[in-house]
This record gives sequence, C-alpha cells and structure tokens, in this order.
Amino acid sequence: TIKNMEEDRADLVSAIIKLKSSINELNQRGRERLLDAFNKVNRKFNEVFTKLFNGGNAKLELVDSEDPLEAGLEMLVSPPGKRLQSITLLSGGEQALTAVSLIFAIFLTNPSPICILDEVDAALDEQNVEKFCNILLELKKETKTKFLIITHHKFTMTSVDRVYGVTMAQKGISDIVSVDFKNIDYKEAV
Repeated sequence: TIKNMEEDRADLVSAIIKLKSSINELNQRGRERLLDAFNKVNRKFNEVFTKLFNGGNAKLELVDSEDPLEAGLEMLVSPPGKRLQSITLLSGGEQALTAVSLIFAIFLTNPSPICILDEVDAALDEQNVEKFCNILLELKKETKTKFLIITHHKFTMTSVDRVYGVTMAQKGISDIVSVDFKNIDYKEAV
C-alpha cells in the first residue's frame, strides 16, 4: 500500500545517503594514503636518482587533476649540469637510469621478498651499469630481498652471488649452467 511504499522509499533514500557518505569516506582515505605513498616515493626517487647520477635532482608531480585519485604522473629530472626537464627529453641511457631510479624508489618504499629485473641495464653504458650494480648491492643489504636479474652485461654478472646460464650444445636441447661466485674467482668465470 502507499504507506509501505513511502517507508520503502524512505529506506532507499537513507541507504543512498549512507552509501554516498561511505564512498566519500573511502575516497578521502584513498587520497590520504595515495598522497602519503606519493610523498615517500618522491623522496626516495630523488635520493636514488642523485646516487645514480652523482648529483642532480628528480621529482614526481601529479598533473591534469586536482584530485590525486584522477591525476596523472610526470617525472621532472635534472641530471648534473642540465636544467629541470621531462624524462622524454633525456637520452636513452638517462631515461633508463631515471626509470631504474623510480623502480627502486617504489621498491624501497615497500620492499618485497623477491624482485625480478629483466634487462633493465640493457640501455646503459659500462659506467652506468656499474652505478646500477652499486645501487643494487645497497638495496640487497638494506631490504634482504632476493634479486633475479636477467642481463647480458658481464659487469652485472660479476656483481651477483650466483649466475645461471642457458646453453644449447645440441640443437633443441638446452642445458642450465650455474656459477657460484662465493666459491671461485669470478673474473676467471666470466
């Protein structure tokens, strides 16, 4: 009847108001958590970038929206001797080091027990591979994480505890070779 329908309508209106209030509360908590994580990653990003580039500055900015939940992300960096600019204006090696800086910054903010890096050093020259390996060793000590690195760089291979290689002595038959650098002279093994 009409009284039941009015009561049902009032219940629905009340439920809608409660739902909107809950959504607003969740969004507010989400914004707070996002901004907190963003600030932590931004600080670590500058720290790692400065170590990899031996100076300079790097920062992240939220762009295209006042609401952090809808904003985009831009990386602004200035390697030593260069002005602040977008990552797209850097050389390939600088872009790779900047990306590694961001990956490691996120990782340092919330480390995991294992990290897989697939040829992240591929665009780096020998000097920058050495910087990458030094930061990687720092991360290993600081986080107790096990890193699995896929690489073709000999220097990266000599910076790790163990190397696994896949060989194909006969067509279609692969074999796995392992070298433990703790027990041998690594320079002779590579």
